[in-house]
Amino acid sequence: MFMHNKRLQYTVRVSETDPGLANLLLEQFGGPQGELAAAMRYFTQAVAEEDAGRKDMLYDIATEELSHLEIIGTIVAMLNRGAKGELAEAVDEQAELYRKLNGAGNDSHVTQVLYGGGPSLTNSAGVPWTAAYIDSLGEPTADLRSNIAAEARAKIIYERLINVSDDPGVRDALGFLMTREVSHQKSFEKALYAINGNFPPGKLPPVPEFSDAYFKMSRGGPIVQAPWNSGTGLELVADPPVPVDGGDGNASVNLTDAELEALEAMKTRLASDPAVDPPTGAELGEKKA
Repeated sequence: MFMHNKRLQYTVRVSETDPGLANLLLEQFGGPQGELAAAMRYFTQAVAEEDAGRKDMLYDIATEELSHLEIIGTIVAMLNRGAKGELAEAVDEQAELYRKLNGAGNDSHVTQVLYGGGPSLTNSAGVPWTAAYIDSLGEPTADLRSNIAAEARAKIIYERLINVSDDPGVRDALGFLMTREVSHQKSFEKALYAINGNFPPGKLPPVPEFSDAYFKMSRGGPIVQAPWNSGTGLELVADPPVPVDGGDGNASVNLTDAELEALEAMKTRLASDPAVDPPTGAELGEKKA
């Protein structure tokens, strides 16, 4: 059960309206790294979680992400309030209003005309939010790693949004949202490391001869040895054999007599004649010099 508190989790103070900035902030409202995606990712994980402690954590963070959605949506609405009224009441000449909505090369006219200045469930380019942003698998050791990465990506987007705004109040609120991404990342990391044997994810063990090998697949320069290719638990294979399993590298399948007969008939019917060199449509259409 959810109860809505009319007060925001963090106070929003916007110095002046700015439809262009509002449009950019939609990235964290309805974008792939935004607050709605985070809330839905953690909420759905919480519903299926069997561990009581992790379940509480996921519900807590999902609920906080909804509060962050409210904050970012409120900032968008505040930044749009001037243009919203002007558009609704047609107080400007048409050309002047169009200039305002398209100032500095932004696409805020789409937000204003289609959504009346309210925060739309789109990213900053107007692409609608989609559940395809949610990549949960129902395996905590995999999902927690994905959550850690999601919080890291969201923090970077907030940094970039802060860097394009000179409004002190907006920067302050965005700084709070950015900082909470760090806190959530810490919680997810601790929850991950609290799982004994959290790596590799899943239950089935890997094949040691392949899980411990780093295949050097690029050519044309010196080999830079580093922990990620030759550290503890990894062996650098500078010139991996092909195929690596010692077989002949070909694909095969056992067919029944009926399957083999049908396959041979298809191959005969669709065989190409290498002796034929027919003219193509492109060649027939070429202009002769």
